[in-house]
Amino acid sequence: MSDVGETGWLSDDEQRTWRAFLATTALLASALDRQLQRDASMTHASYIVLAMLSEAPVRALRMTELAVRSNSSQSRMSHTVARLEERGWVRREKSAEDKRGSVAVLTDAGWEVVVATAPGHVGAVRDSLFDQLSAEQVGQLREICAAVLTKLDPDNTFWRHQPTS
Repeated sequence: MSDVGETGWLSDDEQRTWRAFLATTALLASALDRQLQRDASMTHASYIVLAMLSEAPVRALRMTELAVRSNSSQSRMSHTVARLEERGWVRREKSAEDKRGSVAVLTDAGWEVVVATAPGHVGAVRDSLFDQLSAEQVGQLREICAAVLTKLDPDNTFWRHQPTS
């Protein structure tokens, strides 16, 4: 068992920052989920899937790629897509490339849901996060996230799929 002095415990300032970060991420996720449930009867995870498909060429992605872009496991992605299929917003097709993989395709109805839901979602993101920050703080937050992602996503598996503008 290591000595407490060797552990590298968080300083009081780090501990306050860590707890503020945990509270912020949990409450932000809850606020966005509530907004999407209220306005579109969907979870934030479902919205992310629809958004990733809406941004993809021909509104389609292999399931494995969709899981990566959505930062989700294959199993969770399969369940999410199944629920979206039930609503007629997504359909699965066999990959034209190898016939083994599955491709998730955003339907016209799914596109309409994204178009109708996006303004309210952006408003909730703005209201919950960005309206509290100055332009300088937004830049600092982006830099902080990029620094942490360098450790958590060193090969940019997730980050490379994010919009740059």
